[in-house]
Amino acid sequence: MTLTELVAELGRYLDEDAPRLSLSPAAFTSPELWAAERERVFGRSWLLAGHVGDLAEAGASVTLAPAGRPVTVTREEDGVLRTRSATGARRPPTSVEEWQGFVFVNADPDAEPLAPHLGRIGEELAAYRLTEMTPVTGFTEVWRCNWKIAVQNAHENYHAMGLHPTTVALITPPGGAMEVRTESRWVTRLLSPFREPLADTALPLSADQRATMYNCAVFPSASLAAFGDSVVWISMIPLAIDRIEVRGGVLTHPAALGGQDLDALREENARSAAVVNREDRLGMEAVQRVAGSRFAERGHLSPKEPGVLAFYRSLARALPAG
Repeated sequence: MTLTELVAELGRYLDEDAPRLSLSPAAFTSPELWAAERERVFGRSWLLAGHVGDLAEAGASVTLAPAGRPVTVTREEDGVLRTRSATGARRPPTSVEEWQGFVFVNADPDAEPLAPHLGRIGEELAAYRLTEMTPVTGFTEVWRCNWKIAVQNAHENYHAMGLHPTTVALITPPGGAMEVRTESRWVTRLLSPFREPLADTALPLSADQRATMYNCAVFPSASLAAFGDSVVWISMIPLAIDRIEVRGGVLTHPAALGGQDLDALREENARSAAVVNREDRLGMEAVQRVAGSRFAERGHLSPKEPGVLAFYRSLARALPAG
């Protein structure tokens, strides 16, 4: 398929009678679409670079390379976060913004602020006291798949039955419905029920909050999931058409750490994250291999996957036809 055809196909997801179908396999393998995404998506969108816990001290820095364009975020001596091109190339300064302890960057120096789009999210997450959360563990991995395959996977929990039968599926009801609310072109809220409500937490959460995982997806490739006293964040940064860097971490509120063996807690969280990530990675890499087959076709989306359609609509807005 040509770029024009792929973008037109994406545009159909904005129609009232949007097709309940996955993207064409070519969307995950087309060099032309990938080139357009580099400019129109990753050159103009807010990307989650990390948590302030990793940038607390002066001189601390993190580097990411979206679409092969490295940028480093550094905590300067005056306490301000600033960015620079990691290659020393002369480019306009990358925009940087901190929200509730999370650091986002945007290659567009004139990018509109992200925080206003997260206003209602911040209000709904107030009980989790995000700014007080502290890192427990972190991870950085490379997966061999197109970024959209990984991101759409993060927009639904229907896959847990197949990819996570002994992990995530144990705490979620089989094929549990997901409630999706589009906040703006950048932000989508996704609520998923737990199989059983969580026990009492150190944070003053309501019964509904203890019974639900609250997920906030920031287009194009970031996700924050709040549950109990913890938050898991993940950012999927494309390195090439079929390779992404997956970085993320687990945060916990200090009120939940009292009396615990912190080293053991970190080890347990690191081990759990590694297991779930491996299950996702193997599944996503298998999908990528299938997408490259000449026999691959579009598939029907389940009614349990409304978040995938929300992601497709965000992508269609970022890649307008014409």
